[in-house]
Amino acid sequence: MSSPVDVLIIGGGPAGLTAALTLVRQQHTAILFDSGSYRNGAAEHMHMIPTWDHKNPAEFRAKARAEIQEHYDTVEIVDVTLTSARKINDSLFEVADASGRMWRGRKVILATGSEDVFPDIPGYEEGWVKRIYHCLYCKGYEDRHAARSGVLAIQAASIAPMAIHLAETAASLSSTVTIYTHGATELAAQIRSSLGQGSGAQDSNTNVFRVDSRPISRLRVVETAGTLTGIEISFADGSTSLETFLVHNPFTKTKGPFAVQLGVETGPSPRPDTAPGDVVANFPLYQTSVRGVFAAGDCVTQYKVVAGAISSGCNAAVATSAQLLAERFGHASLV
Repeated sequence: MSSPVDVLIIGGGPAGLTAALTLVRQQHTAILFDSGSYRNGAAEHMHMIPTWDHKNPAEFRAKARAEIQEHYDTVEIVDVTLTSARKINDSLFEVADASGRMWRGRKVILATGSEDVFPDIPGYEEGWVKRIYHCLYCKGYEDRHAARSGVLAIQAASIAPMAIHLAETAASLSSTVTIYTHGATELAAQIRSSLGQGSGAQDSNTNVFRVDSRPISRLRVVETAGTLTGIEISFADGSTSLETFLVHNPFTKTKGPFAVQLGVETGPSPRPDTAPGDVVANFPLYQTSVRGVFAAGDCVTQYKVVAGAISSGCNAAVATSAQLLAERFGHASLV
């Protein structure tokens, strides 16, 4: 085990890479641990990043790593999956991998990302990213002018305001939108009422938005001449429906055991027996409930997009640096 570095960064996605790039600008020493697992690992394109719009996220990560390694010498990138993290004292933390290798640092930035918890619907996982989109700012524009699209009003989208919001974003890209409540008839009634469809009036809401409460039995991606063209929804009654794409926000959980091991506060979890929810950290500094542990990226927000990860990665690194510098010179810290 080598001497402690200033910062241990757990996660090699946009948040972790940005944190590393920010820290080295003040000549802090850091180790970035990259497990090679990313939430957008199956995506071919990323969006909303100037100069990187509609480009491969793997290329973005590779380029960011290369820039750091070519221009700076105080950060090390280690490709490894960590298994544990612990606080030794108020100014020292330790992480380890499965083989027992250990690294120590004065601060920790959790940039682990999050994992999606898919609903128990056959075919959902196969359709994820291909024809099921979690964010129509990230994906969906390429399907603009679609005749039909749908919203899965389940899990995080199983409340009327969220389901309607997702339907509104889908309506910017397709002529009609069907909100599927998967057997939840009461939710379907709430959505119809919110849309003003209870009276049977023929208005824009009725023409654009529809509500279907039938239980779904299966989803299937449809290909035409080798091109993904839609997703077929099979219902328990044997009928089917075809949409160009579906919108759905699945539940998510914080990736890795580190938040629990370090004792930081986390939010509600869809499966508290298996993993915590998002890390709770104060904005804009992203200090967690444990002094010296910061968090950035998807693990700290419900708005899980690359642009947000970059922003929070920078902020968390600046706050981490401020804490380190104040401690180095014996001053009161702003953080």
